[in-house]
Amino acid sequence: MKPSVWLRMDSWVRHLVPFGVTLAMLLVTAIPIHLPGLAGMVPMLPMMGVYYWAIYRPDLLPAWLAFVIGLLYDIISGTPLGVNALVLLLVQGVAAGQRRFFLGKSFMVSWWAFGLLAASASGGTWVLVTVLLGRAIDPTPLFFEYLLTMGLFPILTWALARTQMAFLKEA
Repeated sequence: MKPSVWLRMDSWVRHLVPFGVTLAMLLVTAIPIHLPGLAGMVPMLPMMGVYYWAIYRPDLLPAWLAFVIGLLYDIISGTPLGVNALVLLLVQGVAAGQRRFFLGKSFMVSWWAFGLLAASASGGTWVLVTVLLGRAIDPTPLFFEYLLTMGLFPILTWALARTQMAFLKEA
């Protein structure tokens, strides 16, 4: 028996959840924060989303979608086009490639690995932007963005896990 149109549409929408949530995380980074000392420092929320979905549902956020999110991230953040696209593509590839290792491990292992990957991605982003702009940019805000990202990682991972359980339990 062929599933009804509504069941197929429900399944299709559920499969868009990882992309939609990661896109929402990207849009949150575009909200201006007017806190003294934090102007211009934004956590790397899209990277968290790409990392999480690459480990737990790589079938629903493939590399090409990570690339699209990265291009949108470049447009929104004003970085040279392709920098965040390349970085998120690499994050997705590394995380998905190590998926078997992460499954069944404690949260601390995932957090530690994300810390290493985020540090590498931040450094890579800094190098790419510096080369493309032809001048060295101040790495200090990037360091604080990294710390902010690492501090928010447990909260957002919890939220992503709840989202996965709520919307993707049957997918």
